[in-house]
Amino acid sequence: MRTKEAFTQCQKEHSVSIENRELVTLTGITEVLSYDESAVVMQSNLGQLTLDGEGLNIVKLNLDDGEVSVSGKLFAVYYMEQRNSRGLFSRLFK
Repeated sequence: MRTKEAFTQCQKEHSVSIENRELVTLTGITEVLSYDESAVVMQSNLGQLTLDGEGLNIVKLNLDDGEVSVSGKLFAVYYMEQRNSRGLFSRLFK
């Protein structure tokens, strides 16, 4: 059973703000899955989000409020859809 706090965090709005391809501010982030200077992978309340770039550095991390800021040279921002783990044959022979 979810606590009220967990439910509230899941309901926070997700936003992405990019300034001059050098500073990305995100809200609605629930977890930072991995990061290095070329990629930051996060879980948002709308799915997995990846920032690709060069010299990336997490300058603000507040998961209690769901806020993350990343500096560096940004090349791409993309989301990964959660895919069904069922294989091709199990989908064909429902």
